[in-house]
Amino acid sequence: MLPSPSLIPLFPLPNLVLFPGVVVPLHVFEPRYRMMVADVRRSNSMIGMALLKGDWQADYYACPEIYSIGCAGRVAKLEELPDGRFNLLLQGIAEFRVEREIRERAYRQAHVEWCGPAVTGSVAEQAETAEIGRLLTELMGEEGEQILKSVLELNLPQWHVVNFLCFHLDFNPLEKQALLEALEDRGPRLQDLLTFKVQERRSFGGGQSGGPSLAQ
Repeated sequence: MLPSPSLIPLFPLPNLVLFPGVVVPLHVFEPRYRMMVADVRRSNSMIGMALLKGDWQADYYACPEIYSIGCAGRVAKLEELPDGRFNLLLQGIAEFRVEREIRERAYRQAHVEWCGPAVTGSVAEQAETAEIGRLLTELMGEEGEQILKSVLELNLPQWHVVNFLCFHLDFNPLEKQALLEALEDRGPRLQDLLTFKVQERRSFGGGQSGGPSLAQ
């Protein structure tokens, strides 16, 4: 079931791409985002994560450009520190597309269109997971095999396995953004990206070590 609010706060960052089902810790220290968290805990506890793009450093304290597709999360745990900063755990809920931004607060807000949930449970998806596992093993050897095994032991839905790997594998932010934007085609796009990494490794004559690792 998709979230109901059409207006959500935005928390743009330069190096974090959230995926549905994934839980991420955040430390909030800027005054405008402290205000955002204070407002969020009085409302629906939802925050829209978006990736900054281009030369965001030059306009960081204003409104630098963001990618139009992001992922919203609900605050699962919140700790307010004595100096007004916050530590929180944000659980990814659903992807959204920014329709227009609203500039009424110190922090950014946007009217969003929620993206539809992925179709899951097909035989094709099971084959896709097996191929992703094969590619991880070719890239990372025993470590890659163990990563997929440990994820599958959690008995997560297939879409959640894909999202977990998209978030935790050590891809760069633009690669992760491309995976987020793939929406229902995320599994095949993850497979394509891993295939590219394998081919890149072969081209440079590398072995199994040194592929994408599991980010902390």
